[in-house]
Amino acid sequence: MNNLENKVVFITGASSGIGKATALMLLEVGAKVFDFSRTNQLSDEVSHKNLRSFKGDVSVETDVVAGFAACIESFGTVDALLNNAGLGLTSPDLSTTDLETFEKMMDINVKGVFLCNREALKVMKANKSGHILTVISMAGQRTNPNAPIYCASKFGARGLSSGLADQALKLGIKVTDINPGPTDSNYWGDRQVPREKFLKVEDVARVIVFVLNQPDYVLIREINFDNMKFLA
Repeated sequence: MNNLENKVVFITGASSGIGKATALMLLEVGAKVFDFSRTNQLSDEVSHKNLRSFKGDVSVETDVVAGFAACIESFGTVDALLNNAGLGLTSPDLSTTDLETFEKMMDINVKGVFLCNREALKVMKANKSGHILTVISMAGQRTNPNAPIYCASKFGARGLSSGLADQALKLGIKVTDINPGPTDSNYWGDRQVPREKFLKVEDVARVIVFVLNQPDYVLIREINFDNMKFLA
């Protein structure tokens, strides 16, 4: 079953990690991918007739509006949005954490999701169909003493997504939270963490493609998953 051929998927942060792995899998099954990334562009690395890239920051309203306009100009519509761009900074001692750290994560992880959701909804409401997915992670369900602000931003994104799901259902628009456990990606930088116990970005990408590939009448509101080795 392939319900993704010629579907237009707008992905934030598709130039690396989970976003890149998902974009490549979608291109393999015939979807059209619009990469909205702040730094590197996937199209600089991959040449494909169904791929377009746009340089922009999800926390900047004018960038987001321009990005969706460019996607519509390129492909004619937006069938699905994958909110994948995210920022994770540690804050092990809140008494010494600066305001900039808080604002940066809230801007990308909450404000950015809101802005992209808003622009996608404008298209999807007109189409009376669509699918909005947000990579929230299990940090939106369980807290971490080393990263309370990051968790707060993910709890916020989860609340936004849950409320949107209730609004969108009557419009024929699906909303799904993607909640992977720790994933081996650039997110960790040079931190000493047990990467061998983490999910791979391809594991997460396969779950996202699975959810996107469901028939129009199948709604998956939330999907949680971890590496068993990490939980053991």
